[in-house]
Amino acid sequence: MTEPTWTVVVPLKRLSAAKSRLRGALPGVPHEPLALALAQDTVSAALASPPVGEVLVVTDDPVAGRALRALGARIVPDPPGGGLNPAFTRGASLVDGHGVAALTADLPALRPAELTAALRAAAAGPTRVRRFAADTPGTGTVLLLAPAGVPLDPRFGGPSAAAHATSGALTLPEAGPTLRRDVDTRADLLAAIALGVGRHTARLLAPATAGLVATGPDAA
Repeated sequence: MTEPTWTVVVPLKRLSAAKSRLRGALPGVPHEPLALALAQDTVSAALASPPVGEVLVVTDDPVAGRALRALGARIVPDPPGGGLNPAFTRGASLVDGHGVAALTADLPALRPAELTAALRAAAAGPTRVRRFAADTPGTGTVLLLAPAGVPLDPRFGGPSAAAHATSGALTLPEAGPTLRRDVDTRADLLAAIALGVGRHTARLLAPATAGLVATGPDAA
């Protein structure tokens, strides 16, 4: 039996505006390269997951677009007016015949095996049902899955886990700790470091966090 294929959609603001609560989180770490490194490690992990056929990044940032295209992602522009949910909807509208995996761009510790487990669990579950994974605190959403032919209906932002549940999406209990560890604050970043971040984030942070930065399996 052929394994279902997913297209991962990752929205990314212009780097000057992305991850504003992380600005100045670690002395000596420039903000825009940090926002980009988080996205690079997220995209790299997604591309390494066997059920993923394509990673589609929705961004208007030229620097991020070039860097993520070099990793193997397809880059499409933000819709007019921008915004997280319109970006997810824009990406999903370009997917034909695959399931859509809406993934946030701030998962630097993500292990491909954890994303693979979540995608396979969703494929094995009820058909034509959206599934979602909450972040570590349980209030936000890091991943929303819509099987082929099912509208994505993203409701990211704020208490989005409850919003997705109310919309009929089911939780993914198979979501592992590196999938759920998004990074919005300094404390989140330190928690991701403890899990082991990918090579882009590890290299950027190394001078400021000597002895603290654990690395994931792709960080060599």
